[in-house]
Amino acid sequence: MTPSQPPTPPPEDAVRPHVYDGIQEYDKRLPNWWLYTLYIMIVFWVGYWAYYEWFRAGPTDVQGVELALTRIETQKLASNTKLDDATLWQMSRTPAFVEAGRATFAANCVACHLPSLRGKSENPSAIGPDLTDQIWIHGGKPTEVHALITQGVLAKGMPTWGPVLGQKKISEVVAYVLSKHHEGEPITIDPAAPATPAAATP
Repeated sequence: MTPSQPPTPPPEDAVRPHVYDGIQEYDKRLPNWWLYTLYIMIVFWVGYWAYYEWFRAGPTDVQGVELALTRIETQKLASNTKLDDATLWQMSRTPAFVEAGRATFAANCVACHLPSLRGKSENPSAIGPDLTDQIWIHGGKPTEVHALITQGVLAKGMPTWGPVLGQKKISEVVAYVLSKHHEGEPITIDPAAPATPAAATP
């Protein structure tokens, strides 16, 4: 019985000259998809290395962890239905809330309080009072500020913003205003001020 002949390789596939344990290998060309994947990964690696190591444009590991923790804290605060002074102060120290509040303030409040938030202190002809000093007309606690924005003061020309902005945006505006203050700072109530609106409720 004669042994079967090994299959003849295709003409384009040469056999490598070396032999391992009686085994020879075809010298086959790698598939295009494999080669293209390799080339793409090389280009990606060069760009990745340049971005993080050469230009130092990306966040470091420490910065990445801090950003992740900030996102988690922001999500926790955003889902918190309990609206109190401590929560609003914490929001005022969270850049995402402060920036969102700044944008809402710029779109709705600068006409009366000016972009600087200083209102009448900067321009006596302005309608709104200074929001950066420690003198408050309607109460300076965070929940009191929230209630004031929500309910408005029509007698002073401030509209009721609750139905327009909603609690989320109002809380962000309060966070922006509080970012110009420090927790625990003295609060002076204008002796000529009317009664403070009821504090906000969840």
